[in-house]
Amino acid sequence: MSIEVEGVTKLYGNQKALNNISFGVKKPEIVGFLGPNGAGKSTMMKILTTYIHADQGIAKVNGFDVVKNTKAVQQNVGYLPEHNPLYLEQYVKEYLSFNANIYKISKPRIEEVIELTGLTPESHKKIGQLSKGYRQRVGLANALLHDPEVLILDEPTTGLDPNQLIDIRNLIKTIGKTKTVFLSTHIMQEVEAMCDRVIIINKGEIVADKKLKDLRDEKEQVVIVEFDYRVEDAFLLKLPKVEQVKNTYGFVYEITFKTSEDMRSHVFDFAHDNQLKILQLNQKNASLEGLFRELTSE
Repeated sequence: MSIEVEGVTKLYGNQKALNNISFGVKKPEIVGFLGPNGAGKSTMMKILTTYIHADQGIAKVNGFDVVKNTKAVQQNVGYLPEHNPLYLEQYVKEYLSFNANIYKISKPRIEEVIELTGLTPESHKKIGQLSKGYRQRVGLANALLHDPEVLILDEPTTGLDPNQLIDIRNLIKTIGKTKTVFLSTHIMQEVEAMCDRVIIINKGEIVADKKLKDLRDEKEQVVIVEFDYRVEDAFLLKLPKVEQVKNTYGFVYEITFKTSEDMRSHVFDFAHDNQLKILQLNQKNASLEGLFRELTSE
């Protein structure tokens, strides 16, 4: 297990930032760690990277206890914090060489991470001259220098434009093929594009821990159906397990069911029994954003 968390609690005064949370992450896996502001995401990441200690519970990275084996954990984890700390007056290669010396890393590895993170055309520049997207690449390159087995990324795509988002997303997906990536973000589309699994935290407690597909499917299902004439919403509400009916345009309806069962056959049978002609019938997955709001709303 790359990351093991058992019964971790963290207090700030009387405020519980984390309340007895437990989870595990295997390799290779890209896990999205989601939650509203103040939910405890950054606190958990700081515990896993040895910056702060939990008040209760155990946290391990690659089998090493974050308190008892601090140096071993630091050797096995690469960390990109939310506010990427960079020396803006240093050149890209100079900055990476400075950090490589701390880890006693050879020059070939520096060139390797520069190429991996797409920094080659900008490596001769000062960090202060780089765009936000390239500064994030420098942060990722630094986190990868010592070839860690686990990458912990706190809001790695914040403030990036659409093109930069795609580049960083593809880079993280490539890294996630061989390493464990544990990342937090507020951008639901990024989670859906990158992650294998999501852990949702709210008020210091885990409210969901599921494979992305399972999390969507178990909450609700939306079926899109088009008839050859208008049908009253109240009539379609007679379908089994139906929660909501919405006429989106023309004779097209979105029917929401509170079940993971594929309800298209039920819609077809219902239409047949009531002499309704179907022109199209599709299944639409519920959005992660909707599920996030449902699980973290007051």
